[in-house]
Amino acid sequence: MANTPQPGTRERVVRAASLLMQRQGYEGTGIKQVAQEAKATLGSVYHFFPGGKQELGVAAVQHADQEFAELLSTSLSAEADPAKAVVACAGELARLLRDSGWVDGCPISATALETTGRAPDIEQAVAEAFQHWRDLVAGTLREAGFPEGDARDLAITVISTLEGAELTAQVAKSETPLRVAGEHLARLIDSYKR
Repeated sequence: MANTPQPGTRERVVRAASLLMQRQGYEGTGIKQVAQEAKATLGSVYHFFPGGKQELGVAAVQHADQEFAELLSTSLSAEADPAKAVVACAGELARLLRDSGWVDGCPISATALETTGRAPDIEQAVAEAFQHWRDLVAGTLREAGFPEGDARDLAITVISTLEGAELTAQVAKSETPLRVAGEHLARLIDSYKR
């Protein structure tokens, strides 16, 4: 069995920042705390991110984007029928949220809300992440035969609904909002097949 290489310092710093920002937002995450969580020196954090917290914040959002995109891709490809795939995705999000003790919701929503209008580089990274996720859903729908316009519009609806349902589930400490949202999104997707 091959040994899995340990992540380098930069990767540990980005992962720590991403997780902390997911749980406590951008404003609540300090560089010193990131360094401690990553088991890195403060100097090494600034070595990799000379632009400071905002540069690190962009990297953390990009990391979260990739992690969520992988989860989304895996969930959407689990079922050939896109309606069933969205139900599976909502169920997986509900399970992961529950398993985290209701603390690991959307990896970028807290940061998105805190930085809008105040940190343009982070705001741009957040916008790109949401677009990436919408593109993944739209691609799944196009592959299933949906016309471009319908695929694009449904993708906006799917990501927006899952985002809201995830936040509601986190606050309520219940899987129900995500599971209900998934079922209703499936009905909506099915209605476009007719």
